[in-house]
Amino acid sequence: NISRDLFELWFLAERDLFNEERPYHLSDTGQGLNRVQSAPLVRRAMERLLLKTQDLTSDWVGSSVIHLGDAAVPNALMFIDKYTQIARILNPIIQTIKEIDNFIIKDENLKKYVDSTFGSAEDAKMAILLDFFRHGFDGSGADNFMMAGSCIDGRLTSCWNWTALVAKKPYYPLFLLGGFIGFDGDWKG
Repeated sequence: NISRDLFELWFLAERDLFNEERPYHLSDTGQGLNRVQSAPLVRRAMERLLLKTQDLTSDWVGSSVIHLGDAAVPNALMFIDKYTQIARILNPIIQTIKEIDNFIIKDENLKKYVDSTFGSAEDAKMAILLDFFRHGFDGSGADNFMMAGSCIDGRLTSCWNWTALVAKKPYYPLFLLGGFIGFDGDWKG
C-alpha cells in the first residue's frame, strides 16, 4: 500500500516540511544532527494506510507505532526515504533467486555445489527467503523494542540489519555467483 501511494505521501511530506506553523528544530537524534519536525499530513495518511493494510491481513504481527518527527524518524523526508529504499533491499534478493536456476543450468560444478550444500536449487531459494522473512523483520538493528523492527518503519531497520549480515550467511556465495555487488543499487549482470 505504501509503494502504491508513495507519490501522495511525497506530496504530503513536502507540505509538512514547508509548513511554517510547524518549524523544525535541530536535534542530535543519535543518528547525528537532524531537523526534527512533526508531519501531521503524512502521519494521517500513514494511519489510513496502516488500517487498510491491517484489514487485509488475518493477523497483524508487531507494533502499529508510526515513528515520525522523533529520534527514530526525524521528519517526513526521512520517512519517505526509508520507503524508497525497499527496492534496494528486495532487488538483489529477487535477482539472486532468479539467477540460481541460470547458473546451475550453465555449469555442472555449480549444480553439484548447490545440491551438496542446500539439497537442490529450490532448497537454496527457500533458505534465502526463509532467512530473510525470519530475520529481516525481527526487531534487530535498533537499540530497543520501541525503535526496533516491531514498529512500522522499524521493520525497514531490521531489513537493513539483515543486509549488513548477509555476507556471513551460508548462501552468500549464491549472491556473488548471481552478480551481487551490494544493496546500494548496483548490480553486475
